[in-house]
Amino acid sequence: MDVQVERAIEIAWDATSDQNLKAQAFDFLNQLRADASGREACLTLFTRTPRTSEVVRMVSLDVINNAIQTQQLDVQSLGSLKEKLFEYVRQTYGLDCPFQDPASLQNKLTQTLTSLFVSLYKQGWESFLDDFLSLTSTQNNSTRDNFVGIVLYLRILGSLHDEIADVLVSRTPPEAKRNAELKDLLRARDAQKVASSWQEILGQWQGRNDSIVEMGLKVIGKWVSWIDISLVVNQDTLAILFQLVGRTNPGNGEDKVRDAAIDTFTEIVAKKMKASDKMAMIVFLNLGGVISQLIASPALNDLRTTSSYDTDLAEAVAKLVNNAVTDIVKVLEDTRANTETRAQAEQLLQSFLPFLLRFFSDEYDEICSTVIPSLTDLLTILRKVQPLPPEYSAMLTPILNAIIRKMRYDETSSWGNEDEQTDEAEFQELRKRLQVLQKTVAAVDEALYMDILSEVVASTFQQYDQQGGQMDWRDLDLALHEMYLFGELALTNGGLYAKSQPSTVASERLIIMMSKMVDSGLASFAHPAIQLQYMEICVRYCVFFETQTSYIPSVLEHFVRLVHHNHIRVRARSWYLFHRFIKHLRAHVGNVADTVIQSISDLLPIKAEVPKPDAPEDDMSSDQSDHSADAAFTGQLYLFEAIGSIASTSTTPVEKQVLYLRTIMDPLFFNIEEHLARAKSGDAQAILQIHHVIMALGTLAHGFSDWTPGNVSTAQNAPVKEVKEEFGRAAEAILIALEALRSSFDVRTASRASFSRLLGVLGIGMLPLLPRWIDGLLSESSSMDEMAMFLRLLDQVVFGFKKEIYNVLDSLLTPLLQRVFVGLAEQITGTDDEIQLAELRREYLTFIQIILNNDLGSVLVSDSNQNFFEPLVTSVTSLAGTVTHGTGNLSASRLAFSVLTRMADLWGGPNVATLSARPISSTMPPSPAFPGFDRFLIERFHPVCWQVLQEPQFRPVADAQAKQVLNEVAGLEQMIYMKTGDMFLQHLQSSFFPSLGIDGSGFIKSMTTSTDRKGLAGFLQVFLRQRA
Repeated sequence: MDVQVERAIEIAWDATSDQNLKAQAFDFLNQLRADASGREACLTLFTRTPRTSEVVRMVSLDVINNAIQTQQLDVQSLGSLKEKLFEYVRQTYGLDCPFQDPASLQNKLTQTLTSLFVSLYKQGWESFLDDFLSLTSTQNNSTRDNFVGIVLYLRILGSLHDEIADVLVSRTPPEAKRNAELKDLLRARDAQKVASSWQEILGQWQGRNDSIVEMGLKVIGKWVSWIDISLVVNQDTLAILFQLVGRTNPGNGEDKVRDAAIDTFTEIVAKKMKASDKMAMIVFLNLGGVISQLIASPALNDLRTTSSYDTDLAEAVAKLVNNAVTDIVKVLEDTRANTETRAQAEQLLQSFLPFLLRFFSDEYDEICSTVIPSLTDLLTILRKVQPLPPEYSAMLTPILNAIIRKMRYDETSSWGNEDEQTDEAEFQELRKRLQVLQKTVAAVDEALYMDILSEVVASTFQQYDQQGGQMDWRDLDLALHEMYLFGELALTNGGLYAKSQPSTVASERLIIMMSKMVDSGLASFAHPAIQLQYMEICVRYCVFFETQTSYIPSVLEHFVRLVHHNHIRVRARSWYLFHRFIKHLRAHVGNVADTVIQSISDLLPIKAEVPKPDAPEDDMSSDQSDHSADAAFTGQLYLFEAIGSIASTSTTPVEKQVLYLRTIMDPLFFNIEEHLARAKSGDAQAILQIHHVIMALGTLAHGFSDWTPGNVSTAQNAPVKEVKEEFGRAAEAILIALEALRSSFDVRTASRASFSRLLGVLGIGMLPLLPRWIDGLLSESSSMDEMAMFLRLLDQVVFGFKKEIYNVLDSLLTPLLQRVFVGLAEQITGTDDEIQLAELRREYLTFIQIILNNDLGSVLVSDSNQNFFEPLVTSVTSLAGTVTHGTGNLSASRLAFSVLTRMADLWGGPNVATLSARPISSTMPPSPAFPGFDRFLIERFHPVCWQVLQEPQFRPVADAQAKQVLNEVAGLEQMIYMKTGDMFLQHLQSSFFPSLGIDGSGFIKSMTTSTDRKGLAGFLQVFLRQRA
């Protein structure tokens, strides 16, 4: 058996083995895991001499470990396994063994022994720790001189903690109960012995072997969280820890032992205990003194500004400080803490604050981030204390100054370097965290916050006045960044001004900053980061320029210059910011429109670039770092929209508006004409060029008009006739391209986007063109998704032109719905198709609903569309009746029932029955809008309701969407009753319910007496529950 197992393992892990043979080997080994004789073979393979290969021993031990963990072994088998494994351990890790297990096998052995501990420590191997502790000594006394035995012992102690005491690992309730019992046993039996062994090992190996000392310290750091604190915080152990923490490294380089000793202190401080005990322990440990000495050490002080700075040590001490301050703050938050403990905590806070700020101000962001949690806790408690005592108020200034200094780019950083994008992103993320701290300071003392930030900005601008271009860009960037953040305070109530006066003190400060920034000529500073910040601030505080209009020409001049910037990141972002600035200040820039349009006209020529097939996709790129051709074109679209805004101001004469439009659009028309032939022959670049031009025309229209058809509030913004004519030329050019290239997804996408935007300039002029738009946008190549999106656009058209659209809608409805029905009937091949079909169903039903709700229902039954009414009703009733599990089915069903109810209401004629506790049916017969519709309601609409109610998968009790469908079903049934009265009741009683074998009297009573649909829906819910 041993040979067979060994051979199987070798085949399974041999890369050159035949795949079929390999599969057989794995099958054999999987069966082996449940085979007792197989486990015995594995134990033999692991322990035998001479040793088998490492992979054979590793797999063998894994089989054994799996058997222990899955509880395949009885007590007798576990005892036998324990004897054989420990005998192997004694021979291998005792004195003078010629063989040493590699680290990977030691790890696996440790894991297996830990599993045995969990199974046998309560009963069966009570001497577990004594046995392994005995291996640490060659003389069977307190002399811990066996290196390999000590390493294994410490490995096992660490593994025991990980298995039964690591709070970061989630446990099942039985596991948690088992672990709690094992920890109690360990504390009672062996904790004292183990703690003494730490002292002996550290004392005897200190200065002789750092790896053992480091391992020992890490074990103490783990165990201290759940054993008696006095086993660690005692004179003997602390004496060793203090020596290790304070030891100096001759080269001032990395010292893993010292770092581990500091981490041990950190874990000691983090141990849960009463507030008074925690404060007493921090004082007893003289933690402040220890930290002060570490900060003053050469590694953290003399070498702080050099490349030899020990960042690992700094991070370790920072973590210790963070834990200590967090615990101190917890005491101050604890209303149950006694006066003496609170006083002790306040004293400790004063002494620890300089330590906190020292590491918070560290040049390395990782070290700064280590103490942000405790600084956040501190500021949070300061925010809660009102009024703020003087000793707390005094903390705020150094804290805020430290936050502001940390916001600054450090001396080694550069800006806009492609190779440093990760560092830049990490710094911006840190700035966001610092911003949160800064806002908390503002919430504690707003006046102090305003004073300090105003001083930072003012002193920086004053320095710039003196030094000009020689000033460090990092200082200017800091001031501008703080200006940008200052708006969160200054703009809290919606604006800087109230009746032409600053609305708040913060607003007044910001207005002064803005005036100083614009007057200083800062936009001419050579560094791109400053120029970009300048534009960002001008856009953020556009409201400033609405009152200070005299600044607009000079700022616009700066923008025009910066949109031509040679740095791609500045140029790309500036196009968007320029658009935002123009759009916001549209009413104030008409007098410079001519100059601005001429100045940026060189940026408007479109040159589409087809992405290379092998070009890498950078999913991580942000808007500001994406320098692709696609991103550049998106930036160009912002310029077209900005031109639309600036060319259409109320102060610009109509003839000028027309001139600007022709200047911009004529080259675009020529571009379409120039590329159309190549595009028709399938040239990818030509097709993309036309896509870009169509998008540009639509975006220009979007910038030009704020008018939304159908919206009364923007009716005065509708463009004049001459402007509409120019955009009519644009619509014609797009349609020519669309009709020629309707098979191109990109061209259809661009045309659909432009259709939506042209509505705002052409208005009713779009209606005669609708058949051509539909023909182009709903081609044979159109996906369900495209159809759904276009139907959504048509909703907008119907709503905006409901008074004028009837004739157009009458002529195009049947061909439109025929194309939609083709999409609804498409074969589904995957999840994406399911989602698209659900979307198309929803948009189709919504479109029908909008027609019905805007007094256009007669178009559905007009002479032109009468022949299509039957397929229309069939499609709606089919969607209403589909309530089985599937993407969007219930949502479509709810909408479909709503459509059917609306049809019944519109065409069912006047009500002939009323809903009341004592229903009265009119003696008048139904008088529907057209003959036979009353029978149609009963024979076509009503059965769908019961088709749904009889569907086994329809469970409104358990599904909220199904419950909504049930409400719609109830609403339709009551609507049919109100329109047809006794005719409906006689049908139910004499024909419908008998055919189902159901007593329908309860349904009829509920339907006729419930004053709204909720009552009937409630009855149906009970009815369905009884049926189940």
